[in-house]
Amino acid sequence: MAQRYVRVQSQAGQLHYGLLQPDRSVFILDAPPWLQGQVTEAVLPPDGYTLLAPCAPSKIVAVGKNYAKHAAEMGTPLPLTPLLFLKPSTTVTSVGAPIYYPSQSQEIDYEGELAIIIGERCVDCTPEQVQSKIWGYTIANDVTARDLQRQDGQWTRAKSFDSFCPLGPWIVRELSPGARIQTFLNNRTEPVQSASLDEMVFKPEFLVAYISQIMTLLPGDVVLTGTPEGVGPLAIGDRVRVEIEGIGTLENVIATRHPAVAPIEKS
Repeated sequence: MAQRYVRVQSQAGQLHYGLLQPDRSVFILDAPPWLQGQVTEAVLPPDGYTLLAPCAPSKIVAVGKNYAKHAAEMGTPLPLTPLLFLKPSTTVTSVGAPIYYPSQSQEIDYEGELAIIIGERCVDCTPEQVQSKIWGYTIANDVTARDLQRQDGQWTRAKSFDSFCPLGPWIVRELSPGARIQTFLNNRTEPVQSASLDEMVFKPEFLVAYISQIMTLLPGDVVLTGTPEGVGPLAIGDRVRVEIEGIGTLENVIATRHPAVAPIEKS
């Protein structure tokens, strides 16, 4: 089994990076693993921590329409170059945490994706150079308020609500050749999304190099690589599960968001 790198919160409230063991205990690291964190003598038992998102990025750079069939289902041509957008770091949430349905939207969609974790400062890199800059991989769900995306004509509001970027459950260093990504809803046995990661139009190394020639990527930053066809709506109470072979399962439940104030409407 590949080593699984996690980020956890102990019962005392302390945040740690660590190595998840087969018995679900966690060997604590003295720093994030991409900053050469080393195993310490501290161990958290299986019931002694809460699993968090496996990193705390300064930014999330996402790629739209990076699978041909998804571009087709959206009724648009394939981009000639990677179509980039940003999600704020406050969208990040963990496996098992709620995805909150905002009152401003009537149509939020799941988008299962492979996420890249950056390990070294990356600027003006070639695809060959970024192979040493990519530290590992995890699973993401690029939750999107589809009605707001159509309404606004650009994607910031639709992609940026708190909890709209579940990440996890952990990071692995390598991808399985020809690994598949699948998304499941509730108790259905048939996936609503299913594709090989090889079907990406722009491959991970090219994406990271392309982005690095626009903005500096920092250790711990996340690149979302796009979603395959089959995106669809979520309802309050739904359970959405994204699986990638060789990584694991990211599962979340959709819950009502209860804002402290009423949404601002135009005057």
